Amino acid sequence: MRKEYDEDIIDYREENEPDGRAIAMLIYLLSFFAPILAPLLIWLLAKKEYEFVDFHGKQYFNFLISYTIYTFASSILVIVGIGFILVPIVSIMMIVFTIIGAVKSYSGEEYVIPLTIRFLG
Repeated sequence: MRKEYDEDIIDYREENEPDGRAIAMLIYLLSFFAPILAPLLIWLLAKKEYEFVDFHGKQYFNFLISYTIYTFASSILVIVGIGFILVPIVSIMMIVFTIIGAVKSYSGEEYVIPLTIRFLG
């Protein structure tokens, strides 16, 4: 009798993700609160264990450096007048691509953010 009941028990314990999707998602989500420190710590601590986290860490920092350059260039172009249009566009793109990166990384996709320059790997 006892054996019948053991087969009906469902184990709801959560297993560790083999590919680190949640950790990769945290790189993007925590960048809203600490754009450099939080993603850097997550990436440095988890990149050796998860290749997927290493990929998204590199993508995030390529994105951060690229869009910082674009924001700086747009700020200089405020003098000419076109920067008033470019600065908000680049800012909105940064927010949107960060959210898309978080969603895509959690779904397990290797997402490359548009208009990024490859500085890291």
